[in-house]
Amino acid sequence: MLSAELKAFFMVARLGSITQAAKKLGLSQPTVTTQIRNLESQYGVELFYRGGRRLTLSDDGARLLPMVKTLLQQEADIEFFLRNNGQVQGALRIAATAPYYILDLVKAFRERLPQVDVSVEIGNSQQVLEALDDYRVDVAASSQLLEDPRLIRRVLGTDPLVLAVHRNHPLAKHDHVPLNALAGHTLLMREAGSTTRRLTEDMLQGAGVSYGPLLEIGSRESIREAVLRNIGISIIARQEVPHDPQLRVLTIENAPQIPEYLYCLKERKGARLPAAFLGLAQEMSPL
Repeated sequence: MLSAELKAFFMVARLGSITQAAKKLGLSQPTVTTQIRNLESQYGVELFYRGGRRLTLSDDGARLLPMVKTLLQQEADIEFFLRNNGQVQGALRIAATAPYYILDLVKAFRERLPQVDVSVEIGNSQQVLEALDDYRVDVAASSQLLEDPRLIRRVLGTDPLVLAVHRNHPLAKHDHVPLNALAGHTLLMREAGSTTRRLTEDMLQGAGVSYGPLLEIGSRESIREAVLRNIGISIIARQEVPHDPQLRVLTIENAPQIPEYLYCLKERKGARLPAAFLGLAQEMSPL
């Protein structure tokens, strides 16, 4: 069977990078490289043109790609069928950008179906929606609004964006700040692909505010730790600010609400476990 080699080929073709493909697959770079080379040497084909940092599909690779995509989708469909048609157990895979809304749903879901295994992975909006599109999860919770005919969407809730600062920060004496008060201060932001980062940049750009040095940090937890050390300030969703005497939460002038949506592929919405989870989300929705 060539399942591992074909998965490696597909991910490298999609991302154009051995490094990114290895990260996505949870493998080492040498392993992915070996899998691609084994596939090429075994069948005497060149699947990629190698030049510079990015790999480019060869003509043979381009013809192979749609066949591999179909095969991997069939494999995902078989695995999904087996997980969702057992009468005793089953497993539901969830991806989410934040734990706050989704964990209440998971708790209620587990109370109704305690025999079902549930896994939750956390990432930014781009990552969790890619996981849904790749059939690696069954449902995905994200603050990014998608108008995609392949998806159904439920609203889980909304949360205002606020400013989190250390209690000794110069802005901490205020309860409410205009956007121009942020000018010149070090701003802590998530990585590209984060909806919170996009909303923050759009909000500041729209107000003509030039912030100070940008410090990019790749997780909410690390950003909160950086604020606690008074390294900078951060615009984040209200629920993401922990209760800590060292922190101050300031409301921001004209700050948008950040929503949280639950997504599922339409083709899978009728399966037993996704349907149960979506129905529960509908029951618990505040809207």
